[in-house]
Amino acid sequence: MKQIVPPADPWHALRRHTPARIGLGRSGTSLPTAELLRFASAHAQARDAVHVPLDAALLAARLAADGWACVPARSRADTRDAYLRRPDLGRQLHEASAAQLRAAQAGEVDLAIVVADGLSAVAAQRHAALLLGALRAALSGTVSMAPVVVATQARVALADEIGALLQARLALIVLGERPGLSSPDSLGAYLTHAPRPGCLDAQRNCVSNIRPDGLAIDAAAQRLAWLVGEALRRRLTGVSLKDDSGSALLGS
Repeated sequence: MKQIVPPADPWHALRRHTPARIGLGRSGTSLPTAELLRFASAHAQARDAVHVPLDAALLAARLAADGWACVPARSRADTRDAYLRRPDLGRQLHEASAAQLRAAQAGEVDLAIVVADGLSAVAAQRHAALLLGALRAALSGTVSMAPVVVATQARVALADEIGALLQARLALIVLGERPGLSSPDSLGAYLTHAPRPGCLDAQRNCVSNIRPDGLAIDAAAQRLAWLVGEALRRRLTGVSLKDDSGSALLGS
């Protein structure tokens, strides 16, 4: 009896080039079991990324081992549930943290860096220390920095108040982005000139999807270093500062 060999999957070669779900096929009116299980696994990873807490002490220890001075901070969201239900609390610094940052302030600096959990503590835990190391190398000692603030239950705008308290010309917050089904560990970095409470999103520059399978750590660090330099030179960020870092790095 002649053996019937099923035809080769024409989508197989394309799947190697993207994490997107393409050519899933079907089993009757439903997805094949293997694809359904992959989807369930990806969904579980995304949920875990949102709810797993940041080990702030471990991250601070790793940063300290790399030579960074660190200060802890937290928002007014006391629990993860409050953080998810009340985004406004994640944008406000807890009073005790504000007092600690005032004590840590030692005069005007060019840059205050905040590392935070955001919506994916997994991303911050895995990639933040590597990104900061690459950024320090890319800046080559050209800017003065405040101690790194390791913040929990934090939204992007928390860096505005932190930057103001540390008398920083620029605030850069690096935190976990909202996880997708193919990217549970993606970092976002937001740069704001003249940080202060009440800054708008239009006043920030964003570099997103920082992870090994997205924008590589070294490439992200080079882009952020360019933005920091231009922000200090032009005294602005946001919609007024076009990201021409790609052209600049190519020498054009």
